[in-house]
Amino acid sequence: MGLNRLQAPKGARITKRKRVGRGDGSGHGGTSGRGHKGQHARSGCQVAPGFEGGQMPLQRRLPKRGFKNHCRVEYQPVNLRDLSGFEDHALVEPASLKARGLIKRGKGLVKILSVGEVKMPLTVRAHAFSEAAKQKIEAAGGKVELIVHSGHVKKSAPSKEG
Repeated sequence: MGLNRLQAPKGARITKRKRVGRGDGSGHGGTSGRGHKGQHARSGCQVAPGFEGGQMPLQRRLPKRGFKNHCRVEYQPVNLRDLSGFEDHALVEPASLKARGLIKRGKGLVKILSVGEVKMPLTVRAHAFSEAAKQKIEAAGGKVELIVHSGHVKKSAPSKEG
């Protein structure tokens, strides 16, 4: 073993970090890799994302379309055909649906839709049901339980009673 056989251990930093402003001999002296004059050569230069030097930015040049309803209530849909894996008289609720991978968010709102058939009686608890899904569950001898949620409720106009 000689000094010429030494190697850096795996994961070691092999290339040295760039030390700017340490003289011309380093290759990064003088202007320290910032070029000559201008906004980016100054200290504290932080250009906002999307800023194009005063030119009208792209996000303002393109036309705006559509509407985003901030009162929208987003449900995770579950079809009746997906409930076929449950046993007779089982309680189907958001926690059990999440455990089986039928919904992604355990705390999100769940709506049961009527695609498919349900053959056995189940007790289904969800935040919303389609009318046809409700009828199919009850026709199979099951029960439908509505979970009350505190979603966006439209405020009514103040009454003008004196």
